[in-house]
Amino acid sequence: MPNALFRPLRLGRLELPNRILMAPLTRSRASQPGDVPSAMNARYYAQRAAAGLIIGEATQISRQGQGYAFTPGMYSDAQERGWRLVTDAVHAAGGRIAAQLWHVGRISHRLLQQDGQPPVAPSALRAEHGESFVVLPEGPRRVPCDMPRELRTEEIPGIIADYARAAERALRAGFDMLELHSANGYLLHQFLASNSNLRTDRYGGSLHNRARVVLEALDALIGVAGADRVGVRVSPHFIRHDIADADTEAMYLYLMGEFDRRGIAYVHTVDSSWSGGPALSDAFHRQLRDAYHGRIIVCGGYDAQGGARRIEQGLADAVAYGRAFIANPDLVRRMRESAPLNAPDPTTFYGGAEHGYLDYPTLEQAAA
Repeated sequence: MPNALFRPLRLGRLELPNRILMAPLTRSRASQPGDVPSAMNARYYAQRAAAGLIIGEATQISRQGQGYAFTPGMYSDAQERGWRLVTDAVHAAGGRIAAQLWHVGRISHRLLQQDGQPPVAPSALRAEHGESFVVLPEGPRRVPCDMPRELRTEEIPGIIADYARAAERALRAGFDMLELHSANGYLLHQFLASNSNLRTDRYGGSLHNRARVVLEALDALIGVAGADRVGVRVSPHFIRHDIADADTEAMYLYLMGEFDRRGIAYVHTVDSSWSGGPALSDAFHRQLRDAYHGRIIVCGGYDAQGGARRIEQGLADAVAYGRAFIANPDLVRRMRESAPLNAPDPTTFYGGAEHGYLDYPTLEQAAA
């Protein structure tokens, strides 16, 4: 049994009973109209409340921040009430949950934007290999992303304010922690990467300038919740969504130092090998650990033994699991007992209703 996964962990203000975290997982099942979490979503999360911490699915901070149909928001009263259903259900089941706050930037389409406006981005560069998920007359479909327009310098404080307002709503909705989504080729990552940010103002050019908007968004969340209730997700060497960065390792070592200086609760790193990028080396993991002295969560294709090994090596404090939690609501018990895992069905990952969402069996249900 991988004992390291079952040691308690202090994470910011929280005491976690284990180090098996549920990764943020887009499932595209918010109720319509309005992209509002529902009782079905509350049941899904409550089924998985044995996780040390659930990191909720990526949640757009504004209509402008949406890139996929049926993903939940955190900018309307109805969405806030819907998320309260979720957090209440998780807490009633003994769990803890973080809200992951998200703006997709250029990974979007005019059909998702207010009045059919183009998506926004650091620079007017289309993600040629990116896809958005929209509803067409013939039904939901993945389509190429639209050409974005470049954000004006004076617009950026408004986006930072959207992060702050979403953070306020998340706390009112009962979330225990907040996670800033600065990974996977979305807006904040687009500012970081040298090939998607060609700006010449204070948000472009040098490594420090490209990192500025991430740190401003992080400071907005800290201003609302306090540093000990805030984490951030990053994905060094991520290459999907047409992301390429000549300064990747230097950028993330700089960011880790800034995260350390702010004293945030955790940094959540994603190994990009799952998406075709290079795996993060042990040497780079050690550099990240040396630059940031808080809790580090790792994610990206780990099994129980591999995750426990990362903790035992001192390179991580907890491990986030994604697809394993989709198919195994009782993943913590299965790992504790070295029980076999259900296999996930990729055809039901995105969109739909209860099938492939609420009906994966627990060990007891499988035995019955």
